[in-house]
Amino acid sequence: MPLFGELFLSEIIKKPVLDFKGDVAGKLKDILIIKGLPLPVISALLVKRGKKTLRIDWGDVNIFNRRIISTKLLTEEASVYIPRDEDLFAVRDILDRQIVDANGAKVVRVNDIKLEGYNSQAVLSAVDIGMRGIMRRLRVEKKGGEILKLFRIRLPYNLISWNYIQPLEPKLKSIALTVPRQMMSELHPADIAEIISSVSRDEGASLFRELNIEAAADTLPELEPEVQTALISDMEPEKASDIIEQMEPDEAADLLSDLPAATVKILLELIEKEDAEDIQELLSHEEDTAGGLMTSEFLSYPSQARVCEVMERFRADAEETENIYYIYVTDEQEKLIGVVSLRELILADPDKYPEKTLSGIMETNIKKVRVEDDESIVAAAISKYNLVAIPVVNEEDIILGIVTVDDIIDRILPPKAKRKKRKV
Repeated sequence: MPLFGELFLSEIIKKPVLDFKGDVAGKLKDILIIKGLPLPVISALLVKRGKKTLRIDWGDVNIFNRRIISTKLLTEEASVYIPRDEDLFAVRDILDRQIVDANGAKVVRVNDIKLEGYNSQAVLSAVDIGMRGIMRRLRVEKKGGEILKLFRIRLPYNLISWNYIQPLEPKLKSIALTVPRQMMSELHPADIAEIISSVSRDEGASLFRELNIEAAADTLPELEPEVQTALISDMEPEKASDIIEQMEPDEAADLLSDLPAATVKILLELIEKEDAEDIQELLSHEEDTAGGLMTSEFLSYPSQARVCEVMERFRADAEETENIYYIYVTDEQEKLIGVVSLRELILADPDKYPEKTLSGIMETNIKKVRVEDDESIVAAAISKYNLVAIPVVNEEDIILGIVTVDDIIDRILPPKAKRKKRKV
């Protein structure tokens, strides 16, 4: 096996490469990487000889360590490298690039690459993202470590196994990683948004396209409005509409309000009619009112519905509604007449009182706001009555939606990534 022990890429780049006679064939310029299991493997060495670049396949490598690199070939037997678009190189394509550390949910920079022997091959086993990698490339790792020891400071190793990273650059996708693509989708949406915001627009768009529909819908509201619109605008309308359809109606309305009218029309035509109508209704309200803050997703049932029936319906309806804090009770004209907390619903014993209806357990002293009420009124009501959600009604007391405490917090203390300005 040509590789002896472990080494880092920075320790061998620009080192002389000896041919079979011991003459210098050139200096190591880069290493060609191909897919391998379980890790990417070195396919060939690129050797700089004058104005030429020679290619030495891994099978022709004799010795490969931090002291000596040699080949079984004579210099004149080595072939000249012919560039190909699909080729992937360690120095050119990986070193100093940003990658997603999916295990730590952050973007990091590759300062060095660790190589190891595996069977008869050399594999890329890890990347160094720490200070050691930088100092090693500057050739001061040893001296720097000794100086820090005087101050009783230990220079840590900061290596990430290749099993836990995923490249952002599209070109790097030619390496098949053992980490499944959905690993990124399983991160918290706020973490995904932070990663997308930390890289270039092209890299962020590439990462966003790899998310599944549900993860994309959860991540989009966490991004800056201009980033949201750029991502959606660059997508095929069919996929963009699928993502918007999965979003909360109020968040979808915020997004669409920043898009050109022609684009909005196309997307709404692709979205299911009921969802499209909900979004259009929300778009008709001023952004700093209860109507502009509310979501149209809530659960309401008639007052004469039996508790046992409501429990059965609730199990099915809850799967389609994300924010469920209360059940709202309406009369025959669909006016809001009561509210039932989930606690009250659970404690109501349908076996003991099978004929009990919602009217028998509902609270009639309802805290509510009008659709045109200013956001400050909504915030004051939620704070005063210690609510997690408050219903929004029109002049006829028909419930139109709810405003959650999360919506109010985001509006009053908006993190940078969530500041929105709806165009009406």
